Amino acid sequence: MTARPLRLDPDRLFPADPRTRDLARGLYRSVASLPIISPHGHTDPTWFADNLPWTDATSLLLAPDHYIYRMLYSQGIDLDALAIPRLGGALPTDPRASWGLFAANYHLFRGTPSRLWLDHVFAEVFGIDVALDAGTANHYFDHIGEKLSTDAFRPRALFDRFGIDFLATTEGAHDDLSAHHRIGASGWGGRVVTTYRPDGVIDVEHEAFKPAMVRFAELTGEDVYDWQGYLTAHRKRRADFRAAGATATDHGHPTAATADLAPDEAERLFRAIVTDNWSPADAELFRAQMLTEMAAMSVEDGMVMQIHPGSFRNHNARLFASHGRDKGADIPTRTDYVRALKPLLDRFGNDRNLSIILFTLDESAYARELAPLAGHYPCLKLGPSWWFHDSPEGMRRFRENTTETAGFYNTVGFNDDTRAFLSIPARHDVARRVDCGFLARLVAEHRLADWEAAELAQELTSGLVRRAYRIDQPLPAAAMAA
Repeated sequence: MTARPLRLDPDRLFPADPRTRDLARGLYRSVASLPIISPHGHTDPTWFADNLPWTDATSLLLAPDHYIYRMLYSQGIDLDALAIPRLGGALPTDPRASWGLFAANYHLFRGTPSRLWLDHVFAEVFGIDVALDAGTANHYFDHIGEKLSTDAFRPRALFDRFGIDFLATTEGAHDDLSAHHRIGASGWGGRVVTTYRPDGVIDVEHEAFKPAMVRFAELTGEDVYDWQGYLTAHRKRRADFRAAGATATDHGHPTAATADLAPDEAERLFRAIVTDNWSPADAELFRAQMLTEMAAMSVEDGMVMQIHPGSFRNHNARLFASHGRDKGADIPTRTDYVRALKPLLDRFGNDRNLSIILFTLDESAYARELAPLAGHYPCLKLGPSWWFHDSPEGMRRFRENTTETAGFYNTVGFNDDTRAFLSIPARHDVARRVDCGFLARLVAEHRLADWEAAELAQELTSGLVRRAYRIDQPLPAAAMAA
């Protein structure tokens, strides 16, 4: 069979109406080549610290990407056959055979954002002009392997080629920052910073909580089993992260619950947590209290808070037992924000020194709760469509559900939140195209002037994200003195 061509239509994702599409084209041209600001993600900082070449298409594009293998798993394809490591280590697998299995099932991704991202990577990054399928699998595997063996496809060269101006990774409070220190000492000009994710030493229900606490103590020199020592340890680690360029923290709690306990109540709760005398309700209350404690520290040191709640993690018990966390089995849940955030907002909601970016996997909360909250409290902003909703339709729904109440300026642009480094330009391109299409529709409906849409296109691509994440702002004096 003759290979089908791979071609990216220049009008993809633009409105179908000719006049509105013309407006979207013009707006997109004004932002298409702007630098990429990636303020939240999960790429591996050792890639940029060591700048070693990737070896093959499977280890680079398939094995790390849960968006890909969750779809394949849903169709009965075993993760072992896809070279996904088990908890005890990967089973012997031929990476070419794994790639061939993926290619033979590439049709499963029709209509999904993964298909948009992957086709962009294949065409724009690797210059491939035939579609991926079983017949072209070997061509892809060989072509990508040849490219990866060249200096032009090492991590730093691609970072520069992609036009990335700022990229944040995410590390835990119990992680060392040696990779970021090596990046800083390398003389390379790429700006790769870290983000403070303390969940590992906050969520007592996590199976690795105890070893994480041991490491937390080692890194800080504090008695982390004493309430005041524990809080001091967080302050020390936050200072370490700021020294490595961090401007933000991140909190991936099961819910958005917050609490503001009296000091003695908080200390009693912490004692129950660290002495294994806790219930699930205690674990939830401690997570809630720690969001408020983290907000207090953000008022002190200027770090922006990100709250990513509402995922039922590792829903597939058998897969969790065999392959561990983050294997595509996380499922969105209903999430309350109005009542959940009230204790934190009662204490800090009117503090202009605090900045909290809220995300959701529960789209029903956008118009009902999140947009009204962000449209009122000075400390709140809305994060972009996230995870399952990081898609053209998800982005459109986000704008439609939030703009009339929160406006554009209580949002924070786009972030890609990805482990898949090569997909970053594709994801940002999708966001720019969708936003330009949305703005074009408002112009066509005479709800925005053309010059306002042009300004907003710049803001949604660059201005809002720079300000929201305080990328170009100096730390407050208290943070500098820490």
